Amino acid sequence: MNRTKAWIRIAYCHDIPLREGRAVQVGNREIAIFNLGDRFLAVDNRCPHRGGPLADGIVSGTSVVCPLHAWKLSLETGKGVVGASISGCIETFGTRVEGDVVLLQLGDQGRDPDEIGRQDLSALCGEPDEISRSTTYPCALDA
Repeated sequence: MNRTKAWIRIAYCHDIPLREGRAVQVGNREIAIFNLGDRFLAVDNRCPHRGGPLADGIVSGTSVVCPLHAWKLSLETGKGVVGASISGCIETFGTRVEGDVVLLQLGDQGRDPDEIGRQDLSALCGEPDEISRSTTYPCALDA
């Protein structure tokens, strides 16, 4: 099966303030993009605990603290960092900057939409139950 990954223009760098996150809608997925100053990191925007909006969380080093119940998750690995959050994890996405635009890596368009990312995430924390998948990735910015 042919597997491809696509880089999607997702936001202008200046639209994501330093040490903050912003939620972006890509297809039927909501992804949180964080500006760490020296790089941008992206994760699924739903906390594994109770679905809290991680883009609204507090950035602490390379982690984010969920605004609902204070679960702390690594923005680099997607794994829970301390306490009860250790049992959870979220999907991470590749990012890069071209000019003043943040690009997000999505894909694996050669696989079933319900299976995209499932194998990688299940290796970290077991079978994800409520992560929606899509192979339709409309650009967040005009090309």
